[in-house]
Amino acid sequence: MKILIADDHELFLKGLEMILTDYDADWQLVCAKDYTEIFEIIDRDKDFDLILTDLAMPGAHWLDGITRIHSTLPDVPIIILSAVFDREIVQKTIELGAAGYIPKTSSKAVILSALNLVISGGVYIPPELLKNTQQSEFNLLKQVEKLPPERDVKEKVKILSPRQIDVIRLISKGCSNKQIAYELGLTEGTVKLHVTAILKLLNVYNRTGAVVEAAKLGLINENEN
Repeated sequence: MKILIADDHELFLKGLEMILTDYDADWQLVCAKDYTEIFEIIDRDKDFDLILTDLAMPGAHWLDGITRIHSTLPDVPIIILSAVFDREIVQKTIELGAAGYIPKTSSKAVILSALNLVISGGVYIPPELLKNTQQSEFNLLKQVEKLPPERDVKEKVKILSPRQIDVIRLISKGCSNKQIAYELGLTEGTVKLHVTAILKLLNVYNRTGAVVEAAKLGLINENEN
């Protein structure tokens, strides 16, 4: 097991290194202190089984940092270990490709348990967050991470749920997430997750691309726009 760990606080980085080494001395650990070092490491070495990183560090904005890590190593699970604990931020990191989010206040046992869950193919969501979030949103969020990147036309149409088709039709009319939430009686967070699922399923990068692809698939009528 080869793991890249990153944190801009040296003491925390050393402590994390010690925890992982004590747990399994055979794990190979590579350390970085900021996003710049992470990028340098993964540009020259892509042989990692897991990436465990802080969120807010020098070298890049966290949105750009996590996006670049995931795009460089799309098959390597990423776990965020951060002092920042906000529902929208946690949700966004998962949307960007992270497989887990661990608060830095977590115990050693929780950290190791979360690592094992992600290594085995799961997604770790802090239980504190689940208490304040509709379970259906996180079920959808986990579903998004399992969607295959490419499907043929018939499979794309079949897998899109009726609710997701409703969402894409409203997107084609220029509706914002807030407007879609109002129209469909959903939370805005759930709409965001539906949009993420739609983009990934249709293999497009933005809402415009989703509308174009949906029109090609016959899911929407271009005359409705």
